[in-house]
Amino acid sequence: MNKLLLVIAVLGLTGCATASNTVLNNGKQGVSIDCSGEAMSWDSCYQKADASCPSKGYNIVATNGTPQPSESEKTLGVDVGNYKSRSLVVMCK
Repeated sequence: MNKLLLVIAVLGLTGCATASNTVLNNGKQGVSIDCSGEAMSWDSCYQKADASCPSKGYNIVATNGTPQPSESEKTLGVDVGNYKSRSLVVMCK
């Protein structure tokens, strides 16, 4: 039973950045990337963008994310329990 709970906890903390095709306001094709969550980072978004646009790279169209908390908002100097929201929209070159 303890092993099952451990596996569920690990799966809950890990994840992958997800990408989906989107149409930009100018009518061109773009890629919307979500790398939200405690176990993810902006680097995860950029790696997914590299994988989504492998031949010539990409241009960043928009970013959105949870701001970094101030030191007074942290518990013992660590940001605990706050859900991190990160998204990136890119256009392949």
